[in-house]
Amino acid sequence: MVIPSAAPLSVDLSGIRLDAQQGLARQLYQALRERILDGRLQRRTRLPASRDLANQLGISRNTVTRAFDQLYAEGYIEGRIGAGTYVAELSAATRPTPAPQAQPSDAPQSAALQLLQNHHLNPPLSGAPRAFRVGVPAFDLFPFETWARLSARFWRKPSLARLGYGDPAGDLQLRELIAAYLRNSRGLHCDPAQVVVTNGAQQAISLCAQLLVTPGARVAVENPGYRAAGHALAIGGAQLCGVAVDDEGLDTAALDRIEGCRLVYVTPSHQYPSGVTLSLARRLQLLEWAERTDGLIIEDDYDGEYRYSGTPLAPLAALDRQGRVLYVGTFCKITFPALRLGYLVLPPALAEAFARRRALDMRHSEIGTQAVMAEFIAAGHFQRHIRRMRTAARSRRDALLAGWPESVPGCAPLPVVEAGLHLCVRVNSLARERELISAAAGVGVEISALSSYWLPDSSTPEDQRAGLVLGFAAVPEAQIGEALQALRRAWQI
Repeated sequence: MVIPSAAPLSVDLSGIRLDAQQGLARQLYQALRERILDGRLQRRTRLPASRDLANQLGISRNTVTRAFDQLYAEGYIEGRIGAGTYVAELSAATRPTPAPQAQPSDAPQSAALQLLQNHHLNPPLSGAPRAFRVGVPAFDLFPFETWARLSARFWRKPSLARLGYGDPAGDLQLRELIAAYLRNSRGLHCDPAQVVVTNGAQQAISLCAQLLVTPGARVAVENPGYRAAGHALAIGGAQLCGVAVDDEGLDTAALDRIEGCRLVYVTPSHQYPSGVTLSLARRLQLLEWAERTDGLIIEDDYDGEYRYSGTPLAPLAALDRQGRVLYVGTFCKITFPALRLGYLVLPPALAEAFARRRALDMRHSEIGTQAVMAEFIAAGHFQRHIRRMRTAARSRRDALLAGWPESVPGCAPLPVVEAGLHLCVRVNSLARERELISAAAGVGVEISALSSYWLPDSSTPEDQRAGLVLGFAAVPEAQIGEALQALRRAWQI
């Protein structure tokens, strides 16, 4: 279906084409977003009412509303009471003015060895999960019987062609299905040739460090941020430059002041560990920075499936028109960490080089897990499981928010949590952070220290780094309730 050119709308939306065989709301969202980004729909332009647009397209009003809701969520449009819906003011996304002779926001580490010696990276906690372990999904809900049946079917009579040395980029069927999944769920259009299968997101980040970092190069990372990514980049020879994170995510103006920096690692959909989402203005600024500096962006979308209002946000890679974004994805936050299955979506010019580098490390991925995951996706089990996991995570989030003590001395109130598998609450001092975490550990409750996510020698005062990071998806609601009762006793609330 096509909007006729002479449609009596307040703006010209002629040429929008919707395929009734595909997701109509997603197509309409993408068409409107494209027109906003390329200037055909200019800022402060009033959009047609949802009912009028639905009538012109011959689709339901609910479909238009879902498309509008996603555009609202991502900051492309805004509502004005009594005045309708307008394209948002995006002038903040224009190029920030660089400050001459500016220095990185945090002192970079001179060598990877020094970083590792001065600030040891603790390995992830092992064993059965308990409240409030960070980075762990509800893998108690995984359909292991289905997985076992698919695995048995594959190994009962595997194709001999798949038992030799495989493609270092990964099994082609799985890469095709990953590309289709990203297109349908994220609006990220890519060719299977751009996909490289990895052993989890960490290997994907390590590959980026090996191929993109030269010794002594300045690389920007979020501060606070995912320390394992920083360590991988440092081992590759990077001088880490911490960039502050505020309520809109990475401070792109601070990034622009780092001289000579051409690579940045970010978690835009749900910043780790603060939990904020990178605003649309900052997203556009970040892409503009990459284009202007001939830079690259490593986008880690580690838990993008978990969005509790609207559909998952479009990643930076979906907005990238210049081949500047390397997109890191993982199955481990939807399945379970031991699966060790992730992927990279690369600019076409980089895909072959990454596959060759991976071949030097381990030749190719184990075929059984890839083949079973491909069938798991193709048969529809994966999408059903995502819906189940999102519902469970939302329910467990609600249990934590509802049961959290109304007032914890020294702690800020809990934030609004609209995405992800964890939340972060600020604490007024480092001493209080340690006191709360120690007391929690004494009653068997795991809480991570926000202070541990900062780079060494950060310029931010120590007390301003303090906070509690709590995962809420690892255990069922009953165990969350028990853990909260234990915290009340330990904290004497």
